Amino acid sequence: MESFSDIQSFNRLFNEYHERFIRFAIGYVKERQTAEDFVSEAFAAFWENSQWLPPDTKPAAYIMTIVKNKCLNHLQHQQIEQRVASELKDHSEWLLQTKISTLEACDPVFLFSDEIQQIIHHTLNQLPKKTRQIFQMSRVEGLPYNVIAVKMNLSQKSVEYHISKALDVLRESLKDFLCICPILLTWF
Repeated sequence: MESFSDIQSFNRLFNEYHERFIRFAIGYVKERQTAEDFVSEAFAAFWENSQWLPPDTKPAAYIMTIVKNKCLNHLQHQQIEQRVASELKDHSEWLLQTKISTLEACDPVFLFSDEIQQIIHHTLNQLPKKTRQIFQMSRVEGLPYNVIAVKMNLSQKSVEYHISKALDVLRESLKDFLCICPILLTWF
C-alpha cells in the first residue's frame, strides 16, 4: 500500500506536468485525445513501476520518456500506413494504366480474324469430349458451374477442373497472340 506522502508527491507531479506533457504530445500527434491518452498511460506506468525504479530516477524525465516513445510509435505507425496507402495507390494506378493500355491495344477485327477463330476451333476440337462440352456449356451457353455440375452429374470441383484445363490449353494455343492482344484471355 502506498503511503500518503507518495500519493501527495504523485499528485504534485501530476498537477505540475500533466498539461505540459499533453501540449508536448499534441505538438507531435496533433490530436488532443490521443495526447491525453498517452500522458495518462505514462503517468499510470510511472505509478505502477515507481517502487522498482532506482532512487535517482527523475519522475518527470521518466514520464516524459514514455510520452515521447508513445508519440514516436504513433508517428512511425502513421508513416507505415501512409507508405502502404501510397503503394496501394501506385499499384491501383498501374493496374488502371494496364487496363487502359490493354483496351487501347484491343483490335476487335483481330479478335474475329479467321486465323484466331481457326486456332480456337481447332483447339476446342482437340479437347476431350467431356472437357469440351463443359467448356462450351460455361462459355457459350453461359451456364454457371453448379448448373453444369447437375447436368453433367459431376461435382462443381470437377467442372472447375475441366474449365481450367480447357483454358490452359487455349492459352497455350494462343500464346503467340496474347502479347499482341492480351484481351484474348478475358474472351474466355
